[in-house]
Amino acid sequence: MTNGTLIGIGLAVLVLALLLAAAIHVLPEYERGVILRLGRIQPLKGPGLILIIPVIDRLTRVNLRTQTYDIPPQDIITKDNVTVRVNAVAYFNVVEAVRSVLSIDDYRFGTQQVAQTTLRGVLGQTTLDDLLTKRDEVNQRLQQIIDSVTDPWGVKVTIVEVKDVILPESMRRAMARQAEAERDRRGKVIHALGEKEAAANLGEAAVVLEEHPAALQLRILGTLLELGGEKTSTIAFPVPMELLRLLDTTAKGRQTEPAQRHTA
Repeated sequence: MTNGTLIGIGLAVLVLALLLAAAIHVLPEYERGVILRLGRIQPLKGPGLILIIPVIDRLTRVNLRTQTYDIPPQDIITKDNVTVRVNAVAYFNVVEAVRSVLSIDDYRFGTQQVAQTTLRGVLGQTTLDDLLTKRDEVNQRLQQIIDSVTDPWGVKVTIVEVKDVILPESMRRAMARQAEAERDRRGKVIHALGEKEAAANLGEAAVVLEEHPAALQLRILGTLLELGGEKTSTIAFPVPMELLRLLDTTAKGRQTEPAQRHTA
């Protein structure tokens, strides 16, 4: 066997090996193969071992796993004219591999651009209070709008979450003052309600004490007992209630006598 024959056999084996390498593909469970044969779509392939015709077929691998896109921070003016810096994250996956190849040039880049523009558009129509307190509703709106745009591409957007809202320093100070004023207002309201309830209870207690004089004496004795139990320098002199009533009656009698003389 001549050298030329050996070289020819070697080249043939090499060409055959290259053709087999180009024709045989193994797709994992999370990938599908979209094949265009002379420009026409073929049935979806995979997972597992697939064969294509080299040069004639063009294979595009499509990943079906959920992909994450971290939306870069965006400077947004809210509906109430407050400038905030917001970043978010979007989760999406391909549900129809053929449409993701035929409907758009690059579904990843397209989904990312839609997520950015939708974030700016939706938050621009939202007030700052809604953005801070109604985060779940804002996230749901973002997910629905982005998913409606990417659905013709065979891409399903599952979750969109606003991760962080960065406020200007002046706005933070204003919100802190507002929160402090709100806490002071609540404290004053609670104190006023307590005074009102205490006054009502004292009024009821005065009625009971007026109807039962002995109860007042017992209350005085209880107060003296409390004072005696504390280590203070307070000195209390108990005065009988009868003496106070006698002094009160005497004072009223003295005030009445001049009036009677003047009338006479």
